[in-house]
Amino acid sequence: MHDDGTGLRVTAGLVLPEAELSWRFSRSSGPGGQGVNTADSRVELSWDVKASRVLTETQRARILERLERRTSGGVVTVAASEHRAQLRNRDAARTRLAALVADALAPPGPRRRPTRPTRGSAERRIDAKKRRAGVKRMRRPPQD
Repeated sequence: MHDDGTGLRVTAGLVLPEAELSWRFSRSSGPGGQGVNTADSRVELSWDVKASRVLTETQRARILERLERRTSGGVVTVAASEHRAQLRNRDAARTRLAALVADALAPPGPRRRPTRPTRGSAERRIDAKKRRAGVKRMRRPPQD
């Protein structure tokens, strides 16, 4: 998964330069045996969307809008700690960030065409409501 230092390929036309990616390493929870207390195997990969030089304004606006909850001050961060080795976590974080950005850049799908329920489905719904009301009516104490 490692590129040759040119950057992180997101789509055919977009590669995030390695200089725009920042890494943080920390101790990971989970499996690792004795090494879990000494090895910094957890990886956080951050990318500043607002300061990126490779995005058009349209791309930047779309990413910031779609990843609004994932960003903090215009910076997208992904973490990976599922592997014991830092290198594998680095690859996982790169893959995760690329997928996240590619998904945010994808054009919106077709608009939903409003539909109406069929007459049969509406009748079935009303019949089910009447049956349910009848069941509840039978549970009531008798009215004299």
